[in-house]
Amino acid sequence: MNPNAASFSFSAGASEWTPGGAAPPPPPPAAETKPVPEEKDKLWKTILKLANNDRTEAKRLLQNPHDLIANEAIWDHMDLVDLEKLEKAQQASPAPPPPAEEEKVVEEVVEVQEEDPREHLNVVFIGHVDAGKSTLSGNILYLTGYVDKRTIEKYEREAKQRNRESWFLAFIMDTNEEERAKGKTVEVGRAPFETEAKRYTILDAPGHKNYVPHMISGAAQADVGILVISARRGEFETGFERGGQTREHAMLCKTLGVRFLIVVINKMDDPTVKWQRERFDECVSKLKPFLKTCGYIIKKEVRFIPISGLTGANVLKEVDSKACKWWDACSKEGHPISSEKTLLEMLDKLQIEGRDANAPLRIPLLDRYHDRGCMTMGKVEAGRVRKGDKVIIMPTKTETTVEGIFVNDTVPIVSAKPGENVHIKLGNNVNIDDICKGFVLCKQPPCRAVLSFTAQLALVDLLEHKPIVTAGYECMLHAHTVESEVVVDKIIEQINIKLKPGQPKPRVLPYAKQGAVILCTMTVPQTICLEPFEDLQQLGRFTLRDEGKSIAIGKVVALE
Repeated sequence: MNPNAASFSFSAGASEWTPGGAAPPPPPPAAETKPVPEEKDKLWKTILKLANNDRTEAKRLLQNPHDLIANEAIWDHMDLVDLEKLEKAQQASPAPPPPAEEEKVVEEVVEVQEEDPREHLNVVFIGHVDAGKSTLSGNILYLTGYVDKRTIEKYEREAKQRNRESWFLAFIMDTNEEERAKGKTVEVGRAPFETEAKRYTILDAPGHKNYVPHMISGAAQADVGILVISARRGEFETGFERGGQTREHAMLCKTLGVRFLIVVINKMDDPTVKWQRERFDECVSKLKPFLKTCGYIIKKEVRFIPISGLTGANVLKEVDSKACKWWDACSKEGHPISSEKTLLEMLDKLQIEGRDANAPLRIPLLDRYHDRGCMTMGKVEAGRVRKGDKVIIMPTKTETTVEGIFVNDTVPIVSAKPGENVHIKLGNNVNIDDICKGFVLCKQPPCRAVLSFTAQLALVDLLEHKPIVTAGYECMLHAHTVESEVVVDKIIEQINIKLKPGQPKPRVLPYAKQGAVILCTMTVPQTICLEPFEDLQQLGRFTLRDEGKSIAIGKVVALE
């Protein structure tokens, strides 16, 4: 060997090559030594080449396989790399943390709310055209803070452009162009509001006789009815006389299960009234006898209150005593208004009984739509629904799962109790073509789906050219959310015939006239969901209509 030739050796832990003649530095303690790749190791040679012979960088790459694999240059030398060693090193290293974007998505997930302990009431506003239902509804939302001042100013400008300055509050509920142009409600408007005591959903029903079916769909979901009466001279008389909608709406509310009725004598600030007690008493005295005939117990189920829906007097705050001095003493003189002085105070103190959260689930479906799945909407009439529940859609007997429950259209909740208006997302095995208005969402045991049933009918207002009901009489049936044609099959007996002691029961006539109460069998062309009235009143009562007029009210006695 040439003595002048330099010899090199690779020392463990050394960071540079040292001449062979020089004395090597002492090795580090055994505890601090680290294994060094040998010259012949293909993996080390490749990584060292990628690091431009920088050993520190090569060691860093070797200790971080994820960074090494991410280096595109490694693929040019892959034929020299031991892939098995790389794979083992990658599996032994910890997985990289998830990207920051994924953590952000998790934070944005909407939290599902627990069930609100406050009671929920559905309040339907009914009455004749132009009585002030939409204005009163809109003002309640404004006074309770659910509509801001800027929005009200926008509606005021729009109403002024239409030369209808007093309509601006009605625009809160009447949202489409047809309703605003004509000043008439067509569809049932919906809006939620809250007080400290309770939660409410406003159902603003149309007052025109052409839209009574829409009013029925709203009243079928209501717990409380607010009958809006116009105190203005001439308007009360028009709405209450035959042909006006005051009578029909009040009767339908009782038939459809509205438990309490608050009669608001509106427009008391009108120049023709000026908060006169005489006008208020006149309206009340005419309404009381009629409401009794509808089935209301005046002292327990009816309240009367004078208000101004436009100014808000007696709605949230009591009317100024200077304008209406007699209102404070009114409760002491026979008017069934208890001690409540305002409309919202009356609503807060109402107690709704008969809601059974432990009964089998019953949700009559009002509508359905598609929103990343099949969504349905309705009111929980009995039982309790929870996310994840197995449910049955009647009458088709389709089984599915509750994927989500929402209140106020968008707020997700875990469960809903009786009285709640809910939107329910169903499982993927159901689409909107599988559901129709009038179907019922159930748990075991499901409700009955029938083609015929026995009913008790009260014939309240027959048509002039059809003054009797006989076998074969055809009309429209409205029960909960279902609308169907129906035929009277057979009159079994007349119930309200007064007999003297010992007098034999007369032969059953093949027909019945107005005012009669009869027991009969009825048939529908397609199966509908009903319950006997004694088992569940909400699914056991109905109304019969013919040629746009309500002719009878009834209850289901037995299902065939």
